[in-house]
Amino acid sequence: MNYKDIASLIGKENEGLLTHKCKTIVKSQLILPGPDFIDRVYALSDRNIPTLNNLSRIFNTGRLSGTGHLSILPVDQGVEHSAGASFAPNPIYFDPENIIKLGIEGGCNAVATTFGGLGIMARKYAHKIPFIAKINHNELLTYPNKFDQTMYGTVREAWNLGAAAVGATIYFGSEQSDRQIVEVPKAFAEAHELGMATVLWCYLRNDAFKKGGVDYHVSADLTGQANYLGATIQADIIKQKLPENNGGYKALNTGGSSYGKLDNRIYTKLTTDNPIDLCRYQVANCYMGRAGLINSGGASDGDKDLKEAALTAIINKRAGGTGLISGRKSFQKPMKDGVELLHTIQDIYLSKEITVA
Repeated sequence: MNYKDIASLIGKENEGLLTHKCKTIVKSQLILPGPDFIDRVYALSDRNIPTLNNLSRIFNTGRLSGTGHLSILPVDQGVEHSAGASFAPNPIYFDPENIIKLGIEGGCNAVATTFGGLGIMARKYAHKIPFIAKINHNELLTYPNKFDQTMYGTVREAWNLGAAAVGATIYFGSEQSDRQIVEVPKAFAEAHELGMATVLWCYLRNDAFKKGGVDYHVSADLTGQANYLGATIQADIIKQKLPENNGGYKALNTGGSSYGKLDNRIYTKLTTDNPIDLCRYQVANCYMGRAGLINSGGASDGDKDLKEAALTAIINKRAGGTGLISGRKSFQKPMKDGVELLHTIQDIYLSKEITVA
């Protein structure tokens, strides 16, 4: 898909995203993705040579190979949301081989899914596309539901099945977050020792983050802080939802309540209401881009999926992000259409006309 087709897909009402100039945190202050990102960033860190090799393998697989950008297929929803709810729209994905096939045919840099899904197909595919083994999950069979992440296997198991990276979630803000903040860094340290990269789902979970009819789980300021915590525990890549609003700290510091530390310049100097500026604040909290930010694609929305995926990719790329990790929008439809959606995302990162704002 060329630039003209992309502009037509997102519609005239969104043309401003293609021309926006960011005047908050300027792009010269960012560590931007590029073909030399491994040498320029990760190679200066304490990561060992096997970890650098696996990071290089991830960044040099698929249609975005050698660009410094990532397109990752995540399919952990069979545990997180229940297999029936996730795969009923397209039952072929009960078979994990088809998940891996979608990642390969879709030109992805890597496929992120469960221990079982990767382990059952490891000998056939571990050398064909990088595996990201998701090591913890929240599941919805427990009643009543709770906000927690439980380890489903060991880091050594991920290494043994040939994973290039491990992925984990921390529910920052939840009652169980303290335990997760201890548990996940230990796992990440072991993964780095064994030569695997690390990807952290930096999600927020607390009913108090919904206030006045607004869901601040997707506010730029709160998700930005979650990103900063993720980079602090040495996640190589940060997965975060695209910001939809701002002012989470402000909302939680009303009515006599006190939450966190607040500097109003977050809102007056470092962000605006523009989606690209909000996403740039997320990038800034990823050590100014040294930990790559990949935004999630969100829930499937039928005919709107292609347009929504394109908009998310444009916002992430122009903000200085590293890429997209899009699952339900691609696997909850026929494989041909899923491949088309993944290719559209990748075409945006390959487009020379769509630049960092």
